[in-house]
Amino acid sequence: MKFVPTTCPYCGVGCGLNLVVGGGRVMGVEPWQAHPINEGKLCQKGRYSHQFIQSRDRLTTPLIKRDGAFVPSSWEEALGLVAERLSAYGPEEIFFLASAKATNEENYLMQKFARVVAKTNNVDHCARLCHSSTVSALSEVFGSGAMTNSIFDIEESRCIFVIGSNAFEQHPLIGRRLVIAKKRGAKIICADPRLTPTAKAADLHLPLRPGTDVALLNGLIREIIKNGWEDRDFIEERTRGFGSVLETVNKGAYSLENAAEITGVHASDIERAAEWIGTIKPASLIYSMGVTQHTTGVDNVLSIANLMMLTGNVGKPGSGVNPLRGQNNVQGACDMGALPNVYSGYQRVTDEGSRERMRGVWGAGDIGDPKAGIASTEMMKILAEGAGRIKCLYLMGENPMMTDPDLARVKKALENLEFMVSQEIFMTETAELADVVLPAASFAEKDGTHTNTDRRVQRLRKAVDPPGEARPDWRIISDLAVLMGYEKEFSFGSEEEIFEEIARATPSYAGMSYRRLEEPHALQWPCPAPHHPGTPILHRERFATQDGLGVFSAVEWRPPAEVPTGDYPFILTTGRSLWHWHAGSMTRRSESLDTEVKTGWVEISEMDAREMGIEDGEVVLVSSRRGEIAVPARVTGEIKEGVVFIPFHFRECPANLLTNGALDPVSKIPEFKACAVKVEKMRGR
Repeated sequence: MKFVPTTCPYCGVGCGLNLVVGGGRVMGVEPWQAHPINEGKLCQKGRYSHQFIQSRDRLTTPLIKRDGAFVPSSWEEALGLVAERLSAYGPEEIFFLASAKATNEENYLMQKFARVVAKTNNVDHCARLCHSSTVSALSEVFGSGAMTNSIFDIEESRCIFVIGSNAFEQHPLIGRRLVIAKKRGAKIICADPRLTPTAKAADLHLPLRPGTDVALLNGLIREIIKNGWEDRDFIEERTRGFGSVLETVNKGAYSLENAAEITGVHASDIERAAEWIGTIKPASLIYSMGVTQHTTGVDNVLSIANLMMLTGNVGKPGSGVNPLRGQNNVQGACDMGALPNVYSGYQRVTDEGSRERMRGVWGAGDIGDPKAGIASTEMMKILAEGAGRIKCLYLMGENPMMTDPDLARVKKALENLEFMVSQEIFMTETAELADVVLPAASFAEKDGTHTNTDRRVQRLRKAVDPPGEARPDWRIISDLAVLMGYEKEFSFGSEEEIFEEIARATPSYAGMSYRRLEEPHALQWPCPAPHHPGTPILHRERFATQDGLGVFSAVEWRPPAEVPTGDYPFILTTGRSLWHWHAGSMTRRSESLDTEVKTGWVEISEMDAREMGIEDGEVVLVSSRRGEIAVPARVTGEIKEGVVFIPFHFRECPANLLTNGALDPVSKIPEFKACAVKVEKMRGR
């Protein structure tokens, strides 16, 4: 037996663990005590992360759909068909969907393939569904769309504002840092419509209505300014645009009384939160998809940045604006340029200097037109409308038939494609609709790197061989590129060779190498030179904007795209369970995790349930303007009246049949966290 140190494949915390290998199989998981992020601790998902690897459902051979049924194929035949079909489409007719579950090396190659081989910028990944609001807003305000501080910094904070994040269930090893901070005397504020485990651990819970974040944040900002708690020196020396925020929050709409009316939070609690944030230093803010997944997602993040610049809590230990990434490599997939408007390192595709740099690194003459591609959410809308503009979709490790909003529309969109390729480890709900399915390797079966939520680039190490004929994603992409005539540009013999090119192409990764990433603490970007130690805290002396100043933004509150009506009187919000992750394709194939939670549920307040005669555990019908699901009720005193919650992991009661595909106009993120629904007794159905 041997221990193979690697990185957990689930959330963005990036915990280290040891895979226990014997007889060519992964037998279990053991703690990696030396790893600084989790210090030998693991959550439930990490503890059982080995169980899905040997699932009998693993894809082991290429499959081609003939007469509506999949038949096994050789790699030569499958890749030959894919190459032939891709070659038949123009750049505007193809779309590539990369993956936050895959490595940096694989996401880098996917976007390189799109640009060098297919000549298109139509490439995106699931950050569009989770943190595109963060990237758009923080890039504008700070010049960088990433977590400003380290995970370690959380326990150094004296006041921590958690908004739109249930860290104890979604990011448990960050939840542990909150506990440590509280034991050291920190005040914790949690804004969430549910009394989650995170909210229960807080000193102050603000149960706001979904979609009212800007009203709450503007109310806090107004109260801080009213009492003179703002950091005038920081504002004057390190920011611009404060006057526009002052003018906005001084409107009557954001008085304590009005903020309380809009949000459903007691005015006295808003007052108390403002005092703590304004007077206790250092203060940090943690948020996640409860903030970003709105039609006002960018506005929400801009307001968060306003609050933390107002109080001078940026660029210092124990402070910062800290978005928590939901998947293991969301940050890395963004860094690698798996986005329609940027190459790796956020170099814009419209900038001729960036284009020249990439042509040089890639040794390629034609890398497509200098215009941004379309977002994945726009792609789904185009396909659903049947316009015929996009005809071919290539997915790597993505399952939009579970993770995108308005699943009926998604199914219609995918069925309108002429050709679809799914590169996967399981036959997912989306792979079932593909024309070709290519079997990929899991995290335990390849080398590479992931970049966690605090910009830490960490090693993934191969423990066992993939099952059957499955191959690592990077190898599949390279083999396909070579078959299509791009051997020179894709002549990689290992993951390390790909990373060496990443370092040449990506300024923030330029000083990194596999050798430097061997130590458990790894490196945080930016790391611009071989001897640079990495950067735990961003914006210490200046922001990454052109003039070095942080930018305040005047933001007005707008309600969600759908609000409750007589026909649909509840607000639905969605999220995750402690025991499951994302579309459930891995955790539901882990026996220990699936045994704990077998299916989904709808949380409903005791008062709302009593008025409708709904009992705890009773199967009810939840419907929106887009669909309906039958799901067990979980009657509780831990959710705000008028709000219901459904986790989205379960295909038998998929929350995303109900959710709204309305988009933020800037980030193009859908409004998963607020849509209008009704809840009914089944009445004999």
